[in-house]
Amino acid sequence: MNGNWAPFNRCPVDDPAMLAADGSVNIAICVASHSASGAIKLGNTEATTGANDLQFGVVRNAQTGESKIVAPAGGAIVGDPADIPGGLLGLMCPSGVPVVSGICNQLADNTLNRVIATVESAGTPANFDLTAGMQSGKTIVDIPVRIHLQNPFLGSKCYIGTTSNPVVLRPQNVTVPAFGNQRFDANGAANTRGALNRVALTGNSQGDSAFAVPGVSGCGPLTLGELNWAVNLKTSLPSAAGKNHLVLNDTATYTAGLATPGSSAPHAGQALSDNWHLGVAQ
Repeated sequence: MNGNWAPFNRCPVDDPAMLAADGSVNIAICVASHSASGAIKLGNTEATTGANDLQFGVVRNAQTGESKIVAPAGGAIVGDPADIPGGLLGLMCPSGVPVVSGICNQLADNTLNRVIATVESAGTPANFDLTAGMQSGKTIVDIPVRIHLQNPFLGSKCYIGTTSNPVVLRPQNVTVPAFGNQRFDANGAANTRGALNRVALTGNSQGDSAFAVPGVSGCGPLTLGELNWAVNLKTSLPSAAGKNHLVLNDTATYTAGLATPGSSAPHAGQALSDNWHLGVAQ
């Protein structure tokens, strides 16, 4: 769908910083990275993850080399919900504390035991390095996230990490990805003389084993954190850097922008937006 625009359905092309890119000094591009599946270990709890989609815009200063990252309005990362193995029994039970053991005794019902974890953005990504994305063993981008734990007994505000103290993932390529380059038209169709250009880095996995994980917050039926201690105790959180890991399988990272932004100066940001709206169904 949408040809070469397909990975970029959330690019923040209408953000003022993107629109202000003149195409001469400041160059605006869209960035998207998709992982089909993966695994994450936080403390002593490990879960298989579903698909994760990371998207943001970048405004790069051609004179200084500095880049400003622009996140979409709904956050840079969107992750599929994942089941925590063992559910609440695995997170808190058994326990000799009456209030916790009382909950544990009610968990014969699988619906009450099930814990769903969803990765959410906890801030704007930072330090994007496209060159690192073409290599292995170098940090590509810093991604602040928090993990929402959902279960009736945990309330609606139970999180690992917060916006002020997030889990910061710094994925690196495990192997060197395949490189592809494609010119295309506004409708997404390939054209060797098209006004747009897409770089594709595919066929590899990414990982990170150096991040730290803070403790949980807001866990409990009253969302006041009354069960924080029980979850932290059973899952060994907080967990220091080096004791956690992330694996992203079958990753594909793309960038897209005007092939010759200088030819659209000083309105290159607006030109990118116009092309994106022509090519991406909203």
